[in-house]
Amino acid sequence: MMSRFVALLLLLCTGLAQAAPTVSQRPIDLDTGQGVLHGSLLLPQQAVPPPVVLIIAGSGPTDRDGNNPASGRIDNLKRLALLLANAHIASVRFDKRGVAASQPAAPDERDLSVQRYVDDVVAWSRQLKADPRFGPLILVGHSEGALIASLAAERAGASAVITLAGSGRPMADVLREQLAQRMPAAQLARGSALLDRLQAGQTSLDVPAPLRQVFRPSVQPYLISLFQQDPAKAFARLPMPALIIQGRNDVQVDVADAQRLKAAKPDAQLVLIDGMNHMLRISPKSMHQQRDSYLNPELPLARELGERMVSFIHQLPSA
Repeated sequence: MMSRFVALLLLLCTGLAQAAPTVSQRPIDLDTGQGVLHGSLLLPQQAVPPPVVLIIAGSGPTDRDGNNPASGRIDNLKRLALLLANAHIASVRFDKRGVAASQPAAPDERDLSVQRYVDDVVAWSRQLKADPRFGPLILVGHSEGALIASLAAERAGASAVITLAGSGRPMADVLREQLAQRMPAAQLARGSALLDRLQAGQTSLDVPAPLRQVFRPSVQPYLISLFQQDPAKAFARLPMPALIIQGRNDVQVDVADAQRLKAAKPDAQLVLIDGMNHMLRISPKSMHQQRDSYLNPELPLARELGERMVSFIHQLPSA
């Protein structure tokens, strides 16, 4: 009886060791020829090269960990990388061109564009695919990063794409809806006219006071490039497996956006997570009750998020 107990204990200990691999954490850089981009690598130590996830952050000056100067420290993308590492999945997350440690690669935001971000993701991908330490490459994009992942995936040679809270509509349509909900009628016409000009590829100095930070002249060239993109059409073109994950309590991106992506690519997997918000955490539905999830880096990610991502990645060929 005792020998059986010892054998069972050893078996359980072995299982635990497999579930929590030793993970090395180190900096990783990409010299694009037009500036150096800086990132973080989490690499589980194992005999077989693990799949590697390239994590692409959302809009604005959001850094590799998911943090933004406007909202402070959130660490949701850092937590995502740690979760993947504990499931034997390597990851690289990076500061976008012009952001945090990669700020010198684009000191003037007027030089930024969607295509430049896409080219950077392709360059990161080619570097990772050439590295014998890694297995299949998966692009994971959060929010606006989901669009960048979709646009880059085929050129990057990705084995799969995962979108997290990705829009299924052109961003100009989303902004029009938000302006209609939040701006007084007296200013709405000017806001709509501004969007019209940007969609036509024209910058403008006629920006209503409430919109001057979001639509400042220096960011308008980037917005022009963004408004040219249709996330659903980009997603439809993906030839590789794809997973769409959307939280039902996301007040920034709607479930209908995820359903649009699914309709555009019917063979993609769609996961709707009850209670999950835009920060990938379980939170109440109303925005005023979600404040803590946008400010507290200690809050865990939604458990189902990790489970679904890990299952999808491990089911990929050669993963």
